[in-house]
Amino acid sequence: MKTPIKLAVFDMAGTAIKNDKVVPELLLKAFLQHGFDKLIKEAIHEKMGYAIPEAIKQILASHTTYQPDFSELIVGKIYATFKAEIKKYCRLNPEISPEEDALEVFETLQQMGIKIGLNTNLDRETTNLLLKQIGWKDHPLIDITVCGDEVCKGRPHPDMILQMMAALGIGSPSEIIKIGGTLADILEGQQSGCLMSVGITNPNFSHSELLTAQPTHILGSLSEIIPLVENELTKTPE
Repeated sequence: MKTPIKLAVFDMAGTAIKNDKVVPELLLKAFLQHGFDKLIKEAIHEKMGYAIPEAIKQILASHTTYQPDFSELIVGKIYATFKAEIKKYCRLNPEISPEEDALEVFETLQQMGIKIGLNTNLDRETTNLLLKQIGWKDHPLIDITVCGDEVCKGRPHPDMILQMMAALGIGSPSEIIKIGGTLADILEGQQSGCLMSVGITNPNFSHSELLTAQPTHILGSLSEIIPLVENELTKTPE
């Protein structure tokens, strides 16, 4: 018997919500404010999508100049600065908006009997601020949201998806598809055992970059999810 798709998990900032390069730019700004002025954007780019504290740790630990300065204390300080900066950005930029086809895709999937989940490497306070700003707070087309600070380990670990499974009573990750625009999103889907781990090209990650994580599919827009799911649901069981 064919296993149905019960949940579609979308990355929030950068996939469902327009983000462009805001997160990497603000993270770099946070590093600079604490004196880490030899970091380059490429070092941060490689860790986009990861849980922010973990990204900060890996960036510092891998940079030969800053390895002696690495400590949990400085990680906490940089993370606190980043959170303050992104909250400030949200308040000063009311034009933050969702991807044009996001709600239409959510609605179509719900009509197929598939629940919609959003997850993010951002903290809950920032997430609620973003969701409220674009009118998605408690939106009927979004069944669940999980944030990086609500689990033990964020992306690329499976914890956020496992938490969704527990909350929604989903028995197997093979009933879930994961959609996101970073290497960490793809790895999260793979490590969770999802039926599909789909990459979406965006200003931060090209088709060739996403391909290095070996996703099940790479798409150019959210709307392309629909025919992909329709094809999967109508496929004859082997």
